[in-house]
Amino acid sequence: MKSSCLLAGCALLGLSLAACGSGSIPDPGTRTEDAQIVDLDNLLITVNGRVELLPEASRLLSAQGQPPPALAGLPLVIEEPLRVGVSDPSATFGVGTLFEDGGFSISDIPVRDVHLSLAASLEHEGFVRASTIVFDTAFTGSRPRTDVIDARVWALPVAFHEALTRAVGPEALRVHTEGRAQTLVEAGFVLGRVVDETGKPMAGARVRLDRGELADRIYYPSEDLAHAGQGGTSAHGLFLYVHSGADAETFRVGLHGTETYVWRNAGATPGRGLVITLFPGTYAP
Repeated sequence: MKSSCLLAGCALLGLSLAACGSGSIPDPGTRTEDAQIVDLDNLLITVNGRVELLPEASRLLSAQGQPPPALAGLPLVIEEPLRVGVSDPSATFGVGTLFEDGGFSISDIPVRDVHLSLAASLEHEGFVRASTIVFDTAFTGSRPRTDVIDARVWALPVAFHEALTRAVGPEALRVHTEGRAQTLVEAGFVLGRVVDETGKPMAGARVRLDRGELADRIYYPSEDLAHAGQGGTSAHGLFLYVHSGADAETFRVGLHGTETYVWRNAGATPGRGLVITLFPGTYAP
């Protein structure tokens, strides 16, 4: 999907959100009887949570005898991934610094320009540039109306990205990118985790996209990250979408064989990754 199409999609979504009326739909986790009407055009919220290494990345580093990279003091950006993908200069909503324990709290985030989602992005030496979705309009059809609290953001060390690149393999990357990229981050990628209602990774899950022509770009890394197939998730529940290394694409992600996993907004653009967790229902475990 070309950049012009993405921008058109933003405009259409913006119209549909505006039609809902200010604060007409509560966020996930908000009791409807307690929801208050707010002015979405002027609302500022706080996003807080914690950044951690993806568990599979921690295990890989440990197996390689590498210490986990430090997170304290690193900058964290709150942004709209869709708008980053089309190089929108207004895609960044706020910047903060990680606490000693990896926690963060970034305030004064304007919600008026959110189209599909909010994400927290970490970019620093030793890590691959990647964003984690912390709010998705797929659940509500509305922009955030309250603070985003206890968000979990996953950091991807370079060594983990290198392992995933090897698992997918140079031939698959060459085919999917028409020779434009030799690594996942050069191509652009989505890294997903499928979990059950308790938050436990789910083996045997098969991801589906709402755009069938992109289905062959889904891969499932093996439990030891030595290779990647296209049959279903291993015990860690991970899947990968390999982008083309060209214009940004947007799509929705769900699971085959179940309606309990809500369709989620996702997208990919060269030079960065997007991390998303798929869980049943509308409340993160």
